[in-house]
Order: sequence, then C-alpha cells, then structure tokens
Amino acid sequence: MTLTPDLNQVAANAWPAPAKLNLMLRITGRRANGYHELQTVFQFIDRCDRLWFDVRADGRIHRVNEVVGVAEADDLTVRAALALQRATGCGLGADIRCEKNLPMGGGLGGGSSDAATTLVALNQLWNTGLSEDELATLALPLGADVPVFVRGRAAWAEGVGEELMPVDLPESWFLVVIPDCHVSTGAVFAHPQLTRNSNPIKLADFLRGDITNDCLSVVRSEYPPVEMALHWLEHWGGGRLTGTGACVFTVFDDRELALNAYQQLPASWQGFVAQGLNYSPLLAKRDEHR
Repeated sequence: MTLTPDLNQVAANAWPAPAKLNLMLRITGRRANGYHELQTVFQFIDRCDRLWFDVRADGRIHRVNEVVGVAEADDLTVRAALALQRATGCGLGADIRCEKNLPMGGGLGGGSSDAATTLVALNQLWNTGLSEDELATLALPLGADVPVFVRGRAAWAEGVGEELMPVDLPESWFLVVIPDCHVSTGAVFAHPQLTRNSNPIKLADFLRGDITNDCLSVVRSEYPPVEMALHWLEHWGGGRLTGTGACVFTVFDDRELALNAYQQLPASWQGFVAQGLNYSPLLAKRDEHR
C-alpha cells in the first residue's frame, strides 16, 4: 500500500500529471461513428505522475525511460509531442521521462493526463504560443479525456467528454482502491449489456446526489476483483467506480477518516488516500513558466 506523494515534494523541474475521478458517468446515446454520448463529472486528485522534459535542438522526440506494456511509438506523451510539432511547425524536440504513479487501466486517466501535461509543458518550453483552446482542440484526437486535463478545472462534461463546463465541488478526501486487474475501456463500451440509453440529467441532479455510473454493472460482473473491492467499501459508506475502472473509491469529509479506512485495507490490496482538487496542479506549474 502506498500513500499519496506530497505535491510539495515534487521536484522543481518536474511537471505534474494529476489523476482524475469520474464522480458520475451516464451514457445517453451512441453516435453513428460508434462513439458514445456521455454525461460525467471530472474532479482531479492530488495523486500525480511526474514528467521531465529536456529540449532538443535536433527535433527528435524520445522517451528516455521504459513504460511497462507501452511501446514508445504508442506512448501518448510521444504522440502528444509529435502532434504539437506538426500543428506549430516547431523544429525543436524533447527527451521525455515519465515517473508512473498512476495505474494503467485504472480509470484514473493517467495516460490522458500525461499527454495533456506534455502538450502544456512543451507549449511553454518550445515557446509555440498556442492558447488553451487551441491546445484542447489538439488534445481531443489523443483521447476524449485529454482536453479536461489541458484545461485543468473540475468540470461537468457532455458529448464524448469534450464539452466542458467548469464546476466548483467540495474538495473532499478519497480512499481509492486499485483492484488487481486491468479493465479494458473498449471491451466495456462494446459489451452487449452496457446501458446506452440513460436519460440525460442536469448538473443540479448530480449535486442532489445522482451519482450513477452506467458502466458499473458490466464491470462488476466481468471483473471479480472490482466486485470484491466494492463489497469491502460497503463498510465505509459504499464504493463508486471511476470511469470504466478498475479503480473504485469512497468519499470522506476529512483526511483522518480516509486514512483510518486506508489503514484497514487487506494487506495484499493496493490503494491510496488523496484529496479532490478543482484546479489542477499542472496549471500552477504552467503559470510558473509564464
């Protein structure tokens, strides 16, 4: 079990890539191209990957460390850097190093957040001068979650997740449990039993307590470790699924209550305690470079 790294300890030259939680997720339809229409609420948490960028004069983009299970050409950080090069005609390159603290396939948005941090950081370090709107447009083809990380504000989201409205939410404490499995988002969204026709709701409905996640029943049935974690979290007020999972979480009013629950996790389980954030630490880092 590992606790959240203290953001104050992040090295001065490192760029944070925070995790997110989906506090609810409704699937309200499906487009002709196969993409699903969603309603969701994103909030960041203070658990982060960390990235370092060394500018190169030769234009080469190189990932300098291995990421288990991800080839360099498929890495979203590399793809994001190449997309920024193409969009701006920049002749500079970068060596990219990523310290992974967020589990892959966990529903915490780690790859998307890494891509967003790459776009934001290199836009500063290369002095390419794209606006936030331009970066968010560039981000969307990399993944539906990437724009919210670029914009860096907790948000109500619709469309495929790219239509964002900033919201102010309680910055609660969360116990996040990491089940011992990798959930395939594609498999969940292709599952024949997935609910795809939920009625749309309003932000006010969410604020009054509608926290439905339409992926929950499919993930519970297909991934027993997720079901086990959700069952355990019933002792702490009930668990919720972030995105398609596998990570599940429960909400606490203060850090001590969350830590108390964390300390009672079964010894073989992984998890951490984190605080919700309405403003991404990436934006604070970006502003340091302006």
